[in-house]
Amino acid sequence: MRREDVRPLLVRAVQELPEPDLADSAWAGGLALRRRRRRTGLVVTIVVALVLAVTSVVVAVNGPPFGLSPPEEVPSHPPGFVPPAGQIAGMDFWIAPRGGSEPYLNRMVTPIGGELDYPEDPTPLAEQPVQEIAAVVLARNGDTFRPLLLASTAGWSEVDVDLAAIATGAPLSAGSVAPIGRMVAFPQPGAVVVVDSTQAQVRRITVPDRDVRSVSWLGDSAHLLVSSPRSTYRVSVEEGTSTPIQASVDPAAATAPYRLDGVTGQVVLMRSTPRGWTADRPVELPVGSWVGQTFSSGNVAARVFVADELPQVETVASRPQVVAAISAVDSEPSRLLVLGETPPATPAPSGPQAPVAIRERDCCAVLGWYDSRTVLFQVSGWILAWSLESGQVRRVAELEVPMVALGPGLRG
Repeated sequence: MRREDVRPLLVRAVQELPEPDLADSAWAGGLALRRRRRRTGLVVTIVVALVLAVTSVVVAVNGPPFGLSPPEEVPSHPPGFVPPAGQIAGMDFWIAPRGGSEPYLNRMVTPIGGELDYPEDPTPLAEQPVQEIAAVVLARNGDTFRPLLLASTAGWSEVDVDLAAIATGAPLSAGSVAPIGRMVAFPQPGAVVVVDSTQAQVRRITVPDRDVRSVSWLGDSAHLLVSSPRSTYRVSVEEGTSTPIQASVDPAAATAPYRLDGVTGQVVLMRSTPRGWTADRPVELPVGSWVGQTFSSGNVAARVFVADELPQVETVASRPQVVAAISAVDSEPSRLLVLGETPPATPAPSGPQAPVAIRERDCCAVLGWYDSRTVLFQVSGWILAWSLESGQVRRVAELEVPMVALGPGLRG
């Protein structure tokens, strides 16, 4: 056979073969590959499930590895968080910075500045009205006192009224400034003087009892409580009338919407009513006596008490004083800040150690709230701020005046 005869023979042979169905072959191959992948995925899933099941059983029986338990929630603390020192009567408590350390605390910036002192040349209130009061002090003028108002803009204005002294001295209460920040009230013998700082208006409202010692505003800024050791009156500023309500032997206890009162075994948080107060809930606290007024923010009431005994914070020459922030609802925890002594840097070789500094009686009192979570209070010569969220204590200002009442304008 010649070479040239081979090609025609091959062409004729191919033409006689059947044409293959390539599409069917490709589809069949794809289905086979898909089945193999499904089987592989099912096997991997079963293996993983078995491993997880075995691990769960081992952890349930033996506990997690290395004795560690993962937290249910990731802890989240605000900046400057200070852990509580322990608990008193089931409440977390913190220990305040030692006396004498106030200049070194972080400062909260307010219209007061670093120091609260009498202004040299205040402007008459009629010429410089105050839209929002940050602080009130009294300047002595012979036998009388002149009110000085610090505005949220840091300017000082003098009220053109002479106030008489009361039984306890200067006629100023920590609760003198109304919640709206433009009304301020002063206790007077047999009366209360109310000043509207935006219009420089002064009103005098008489009450039957001459021994008036305390004033405290209601939340509407239209009524206030005026109290003496024998009587308490609910005063309407607009109508200029006074109505007697349930009295207290402690004039400073007459506050609204809450008041903290009573001693050990009888401590109670009370809620204000039109006729007086009603018991809201008992509180287990080692109270020997209360100091200053109660100030409320939402469902939390704050007041300072002197403790009879406090094993958690021992003192040598004084009794501890405590800023108590007591909640009226179970969903909000109550908290305590203990003001103790300053021990010596070097322990004594024997016998009790005389403290370097102590908290004198009546040295400390709550002055109000900076915001809903920060209590403002006074210690000897200082205004301090205590954050209920972080436990941190900061300095607000050094005090060069004997008494001060703070208002909402402190936030600037």
